[in-house]
Amino acid sequence: MLTQTTSRVLEPSDLDAALAVLDREPVTNAFVTSRVQIAGLDPWRLGGEMWGWYEDGMLTSLCYAGANLVPICATPRAVRAFADRARRAGRRCSSIVGPAGSTADLWRLLEPQWGPARDVRRRQPLMVTDSLSAGIAPDPYVRRVRKDEMEALMPACVAMFTEEVGVSPLAGDGGLLYQARVAELVGSGRAFARFDADGKVVFKAEIGAATDRACQIQGVWVAPEYRGTGLAAPGMAAVLRYALADVAPVVSLYVNDFNTAARRTYQRVGFQEVGAFMSVLF
Repeated sequence: MLTQTTSRVLEPSDLDAALAVLDREPVTNAFVTSRVQIAGLDPWRLGGEMWGWYEDGMLTSLCYAGANLVPICATPRAVRAFADRARRAGRRCSSIVGPAGSTADLWRLLEPQWGPARDVRRRQPLMVTDSLSAGIAPDPYVRRVRKDEMEALMPACVAMFTEEVGVSPLAGDGGLLYQARVAELVGSGRAFARFDADGKVVFKAEIGAATDRACQIQGVWVAPEYRGTGLAAPGMAAVLRYALADVAPVVSLYVNDFNTAARRTYQRVGFQEVGAFMSVLF
């Protein structure tokens, strides 16, 4: 145990202590918790380092430093320590994302060296539910995507990602990493879609992170020609039903504050705002 106030890179032997911190906010931390539960704290398997902040010898805050930089239960002093470490290491991430307060503080400290960002989304409401709304019937045509349907699903995934993030996931490595991630979600039964008569995806969503306490829906997309036809709410209700029945007792998602149509849809399905995330995109 450390007897001072300090930060360091965590090691596999710190797993239990790190999980205890993550477990303090199971919904907010679902993304990182799911990665740690599968991969542990070995940087090669985890896809990045886990930084720890200690107060009086106790691990109190974390920061995941991989493709994303994610502050976790981060106090103001921890944020300063994580920002110092991030500056020394140099920017390796494609985004900073996490609870709005600590992420804003982290970005304020990093922006002089790391800025300008391509996009800053300062308030992305975090929405949660533990039950299906009685007012929306789940779409019976939304179902799990089969492995042999990957080819049909990928164009919808690429379109959603490009629309949401502003760059194509096929840039750089030709989409190999992104395709592997989609294949992982399909293989684990966490990708859902509705197909039209020609086999084209008209609605899709994935359960991107899952623990035994909470899961997170991501990648919600309706084909442009079907928008405004009432597919989104029943589709989301169907995915929510699968999530609550098969994955976790609490389901979350976060959404851009300017996407009022999506926020209304999620509220109709039963989601309520409980907080906010922030994303800084490079």
